[in-house]
Parts: sequence; structure tokens; C-alpha cells
Amino acid sequence: MYVFRAWHSLPPDLLDADGCPVNAVHGFTRFLLELLERRQPQHIVVAFDAALASSFRNDLYPPYKANREPAPDELKRQFAHCAALSEALGLRVLVHNRYEADDLIGSALQRLRAHGLRGVIVSADKDLSQLLCGDDEQWDYARDQRWNAAGVKARYGVHAHQIADYLGLCGDAVDNIPGVPGIGAKTAATLLGHFGSLDDLLARHAEIPYLRLRGAAMHARRLHEHRALALLCRQLATIAVDAPLPEDFSDARRGAQDASALGALLDRLRIGPMTRRRIAAVAI
Repeated sequence: MYVFRAWHSLPPDLLDADGCPVNAVHGFTRFLLELLERRQPQHIVVAFDAALASSFRNDLYPPYKANREPAPDELKRQFAHCAALSEALGLRVLVHNRYEADDLIGSALQRLRAHGLRGVIVSADKDLSQLLCGDDEQWDYARDQRWNAAGVKARYGVHAHQIADYLGLCGDAVDNIPGVPGIGAKTAATLLGHFGSLDDLLARHAEIPYLRLRGAAMHARRLHEHRALALLCRQLATIAVDAPLPEDFSDARRGAQDASALGALLDRLRIGPMTRRRIAAVAI
């Protein structure tokens, strides 16, 4: 997400030594350095998407994320630079061609909890709120807003553990998940508030017409007709926490910077002296 944001917000006239655009790399580097300066984390994971068209979700539902334009070659090249820079900085990088960045974050968080660590998920995406529990936090970095599992309901109208059920009902246009036709966000939240889960809602759909809910009878029919779709959409919206992680993945502790790789990469990217000083200052 932060690479895409930099790609759209910075001018494309920032070029590397080969004359290729590196505006997204420069923007991502600024974000990453600011994060390291502000938080000084001892454990950190940086996850990248390489499964935008090859995710296991595309096998389940081919139109998944089909509404998104493929990344141009200029941006794909910059994703590779961002990953290489993160690794050279001593950060643990995760990428997989079948699992998305969200799945890698969820799986890493599951592993890190076993080491007694809590997670701070740096993203505003509501999908990721389903991972929150205990002392975990989610951080919308751009707006500097934070919330934990208890704060999810105030934002979305459902609890953290209901997020996937919620998206199964109302869908997610960003990821081209359709949801149940005619059921919007407010209705989905109301139904889950009453029934607790999508499974109980579907099992007790005959009770829906008796709720004080506008169009209740119609919603009951829609859920009965589109039961399989609701379950499929929930499956698409559920973040995997069992994605394969590298064999040497332990507690994602920051390592030392790779001076040789880092120097060569900074030269190639034409990173200026001010940014180089910041990079040197965050080394551990």
C-alpha cells in the first residue's frame, strides 16, 4: 500500500542510474525511515504482494481483484527495489506468489505471539482488523490513528472477530468481493449484532423476518438464495494465518545493515546524502 501511495504521489522524474523511474522507492524509503526513527522497533516484518493474480483466492473465485489494473513494469521494478532495500536495512521481508501480504502479516503475527510479542499492524485496511486481539494495535499511519480489538466496533459496527463475516455479507468492492446482493454495510452489521456470526445467521435465517429491520423478509430470502455466495465471500475475506514462512523465520528481530548491498543499491537508486545519513542513524 505504501509503495502504491508513493507511486501516485511523487513525480515520475526521479530516476535511477539506468534512467528508470524510482519515485515509489524514494517515497517508500522516506516512510520506512520515518517509521524506524519514530518507533525504533526491535522486531519488524515488511510484507509485499506478489500474488495479485496468482493468489489461492483466484482459484476459489477467478474474478477476485479482477477490477484492478495490473501493475506496470515500471512499478513492478520498484517493488523489487523496495524489497531489496528493506532486506539491506536488516529488516525481515516476506513475499509469496500464492499468499498476499495480508496473509503473510497474519501468519507472522501468529508466529510472533508465540514469542510473547504483540503486534502493531501499520495499515488502515479494515480487512486486517480481523487479526487484532489482546494488546495488538492497528495504526493508520497517514492519519496517525490507532485502535485495538476493542476499538474495531466503533469504526466498522462489528467486532474484530466478525470482520470476515461482515465482508462475506456486504462484500468488499476494493477486492471485487461481491457479498450478498442487496445487503449493505449497515444491514450486515445489524444482522451480525443480533446473530453473532454468519454461521448462526444462515442457520437461523427464518428468524430474520421477525426482526425490527427494514426489508427483513427480503433479506431473509436473499440469504437463503445466496447462502453459498456468502460463505465463499467470507472465505475470500478471511486472512490466512497459516501461510508458509521461511524456515529461518523466528521472531523477526532486526538485523545489522548489509553495508555492501546497501551501498550498491543506494548508488543505483541515486539516493541523496541526507537520506543516507538517516539510514546510517537508524542502524542497530
